[in-house]
Formats: sequence, C-alpha cells, structure tokens
Amino acid sequence: MEQFEPDRLSAAQLAAMRRSLTSGRGALTRRSLLRASGVGALTLGGLAALAGCGIPPAKREGDTAVASDDHSAGEKEINFSNWTEYMDTSEDEKSRPTLDEFTKRTGIEVKYTEDINDNVEFFGKIRPQLAAGQDTGRDLIVVTDWLAARIIRLGWAQRLDPSHLPHAYANLSPQFRSPDWDPGRAYSYPWTGISTVIAYNTKATGGKKVDSVTQMLDDPTLKGRVGFLTEMRDSVGMTMLDQGKDPANFTTADFDAAVGRLQKGVDTHQIRRFTGNDYTSDLDKGDLAACLAWAGDVIQLQADNPDIQYAIPAAGYITSSDNLLVPAKARHKANAEKLIDYYYELPVAAQLAAYISYVCPVEGVQDELAKIDAELAENTLIVPDKAMTAKSRAFRSLTSEEETAYEEKFAKLIGA
Repeated sequence: MEQFEPDRLSAAQLAAMRRSLTSGRGALTRRSLLRASGVGALTLGGLAALAGCGIPPAKREGDTAVASDDHSAGEKEINFSNWTEYMDTSEDEKSRPTLDEFTKRTGIEVKYTEDINDNVEFFGKIRPQLAAGQDTGRDLIVVTDWLAARIIRLGWAQRLDPSHLPHAYANLSPQFRSPDWDPGRAYSYPWTGISTVIAYNTKATGGKKVDSVTQMLDDPTLKGRVGFLTEMRDSVGMTMLDQGKDPANFTTADFDAAVGRLQKGVDTHQIRRFTGNDYTSDLDKGDLAACLAWAGDVIQLQADNPDIQYAIPAAGYITSSDNLLVPAKARHKANAEKLIDYYYELPVAAQLAAYISYVCPVEGVQDELAKIDAELAENTLIVPDKAMTAKSRAFRSLTSEEETAYEEKFAKLIGA
C-alpha cells in the first residue's frame, strides 16, 4: 500500500496562525469588537495538537473526494457553521432575514452556528472526524482560502453538483472564478472577498493622498507613521506588486526582494510597526498616517471618521476570500447546495452585502444593492468596478516547504 507523508504544520506556520488569531484576519473586526460577546479563544493546547499530529490524506492525489450518502430528500435540514457577524440580522437581532426566507421558500430548516472564530481553532474541531472519515455534524462551513485549499487537497470536501448551482455558476464574479487551489470552483464558492488596500488619515498626512507602497516606504513626511500587516501574504504580496511582480506567479527570489524592501523600511524606521486589526485605532487617532488595511475595516472606520480615506495602488492590490465548503460525509449535501445557490441570487446577495460590508462575489448585484442603500452600491470596496477588478491579484498557493521557509523569513522581518 502506498504511504503518504502526514501534512504537518511547521512551527513557522503555527506562529503565523497565532498572529492571525490574536490580531490578524482571524481576530474580530471592529464591528465585531463593538457588538459581539462571548467569543472563544484558541488554546495553546489546540495549536500543539495541530503541530504534533500528522494529518493523513483521505485520498490519493487526483482521486474524487470522499462522498457521503445524502439524506437531503428525507431530512429537510442544514447544519451551517460560519464566522461571527457574517450573516444579516434584524434590527432587534432576534432573526436572520435571509435564512428565514430560505426556510420559508424551501421548507429546509437551517441550524446556523457562529462557531468559527479562527481558521486554526475551527480546523482543530473538525479535523479528527474528517481524518477518521466521519461526519463532522456540519453540512456547510466557511473557511479562508488557504484552509479551503488544505481541506480540498486532503480530500475532505465534497465535489459540488453544478446542476444544483445555476445562480452560483451564472453570477460568480470573474475575479473569483478559478483560484489555483480550486480551478473552476469544483469544491467551493466564495462567501465574501477580502481586499487589502492602502488606508490613510488625511489629517495626519496634511491632506496628502497616499496611494502606493513606494510612497509609504520612501516619503520622508510619513517616516515613523507607516504600518504594514502581520499577514505575510498581504504585506509581501502588496510589496511584490509595487515591484512589478505578480503574487500569483513569483519565485523565491521575488519573495526575498520584497522582504528586503520591507526590511529597509524597518531599518530606516520608516515603518512604525507591523499590525493586525489593531491598526484601526492608530489610524483613527492619526498615530499611523498610512497603512495597509482590509476593506471591511475601512468602511467601518469611514462611518465615524471622515478623515479616513483609501487608495487602490496603480500596481494592484491583494484579494483573498472566505469560502463555502461541504465537508466529506456531510448528510445534507443537496440541501447545502440549495443554500449556496440561494445566496447567489441577486436580491439575496445584496441583502447580505449591505449588512456585512465585505466584497460581494456576486456579479450584477449593484442594482439590487442600490435599492437598499445607494451609497453602499457605489462603494467599490463592496462592489468593485471594472477598473478595480482589473487590479485584483491573488497570492498563489504555496507548497508546505515554501510556506515554512517564507513564514520563517517573514517572522524574522517583523520580529515575531
């Protein structure tokens, strides 16, 4: 019998994931900090378990993913796990309008659980069942692209049936159609997009616009008031773009050149610090004049502070995504596919986008969103126009060896 190497997490990968949990995209957004309560935390024991246990692939490379007996016809239910603050709710927060409408239309009850606070923590919850070929108790999950890629590679996601996804297939935005980790979206569909842009405080810059990584690293008037992110793909990816390299197709030499460029910014004290979501308070106060930022945060900051502006560099920007997957052995795959397709109907997609304020991956949603909020419909951080979409770039998938080596170099850069 052919033997497989366990798919292990290196110390560098685990350190990067800790950063994501405590302050990066794995941490709560600003709106969640204001509204959410009772959020769990990833324990060091959970991380240690991930580090110490090899994860045996459930299939050989290229085989069909492990399927499950589908009980959708007889069991009108879906168990759906998602992140906090990632679903529309009523003003009194007692109902979820789009989910309620789905149940009314289909008769399918949705058990919706906000039990994803971090990719690594959640993976630790479901990994034992997936590795054992057992049902996780979940029919639909939402995970960030790097973890979606990992689950698909291990054979722990079910291949979706295109015939059940007419709206999703027709309305998926071109920029999200074919990531290198799931070509053609055979196993996943994006729930939202996450854009990395440049944000700046006009009061702190003296009215000056900041619109490039070069300006952030070279403008003497910004010295000591520039922030980059502790997420390697965002900071290095944006720097590679500024250097004329494509994050979707780069070499180790390209990566090293970008790290070297950032290291110079550290050595000259141009860069104040590398941050996670905590950049929001520094930017709001003006302690940071300019920084790399996530679009969802920028929208929330602008609601309270008119001095906060953003720019899309001419060189381009990094986009990632959170993605819907049906785990292997899920009991209600067809029901889950109906729910995925439902959220790609234009009115439904607009209602969700108006609430969560992330990039909507549904093409043609703008007119429906305008019926809800004309200002949001014109916000290119939620509905990118053609010019913005053309500048979008994804950071390519990494091999385990590359990820270990790159995270080690990045950790040294940021002093982690």
